[in-house]
Amino acid sequence: MDEKDIQQENGAEQEPLNEEQAEAQNAENTEGEVFEAEDAETEAKAEETVEAKDPLTAAQEAAAEWEKKYLYKCAEMENLRKRTIKEKAELILNGGEKTVKAILPVIDDMERALANSENADAATLKEGMELIYKKFLKTLEGLGVNPIDTTDKDFDVNFHEAIAMVPGMGDDKKGKVIDCTEKGYTLNDKVIRYAKVAVGQ
Repeated sequence: MDEKDIQQENGAEQEPLNEEQAEAQNAENTEGEVFEAEDAETEAKAEETVEAKDPLTAAQEAAAEWEKKYLYKCAEMENLRKRTIKEKAELILNGGEKTVKAILPVIDDMERALANSENADAATLKEGMELIYKKFLKTLEGLGVNPIDTTDKDFDVNFHEAIAMVPGMGDDKKGKVIDCTEKGYTLNDKVIRYAKVAVGQ
């Protein structure tokens, strides 16, 4: 079989395209090329988007988020500070409320005693004052206030303030409290007033 016969056989298998068919085939080829170009452009844009979010942008976004959290915490701390100052001021102004309420009944007793003092004799008046005094000491004790005991005690700088030294009291009285001129008091085991005492020398 020569070349001419082969060409005739191929010609039999593939009929020559007319003009319309050739244009359609060219259009298909063009559309395929356009789609390929669009796909390439889309991929390029996606790559640009990924590349656009570089480490600097990510760091800036993270910094903005941390700044937002920081400002929120600062606002919380400022509110806490203002609330603490307010509570502290209220505590200073009204901190003695418990003490005042505890002392008011003693004041009531004293007012009643004064109101009836004109018709009472000295013995009755003294008895009433002693009762009020004991009640007052009991009230102070309930508030944590206690007198410092100085009877036959060794001089202690943690509780006593020496205002006089008394010589010639003997060796057994040396360094001991001889007399207390003003009572000392503690509040919850803390000295709020030292006892003023005379000490044997």
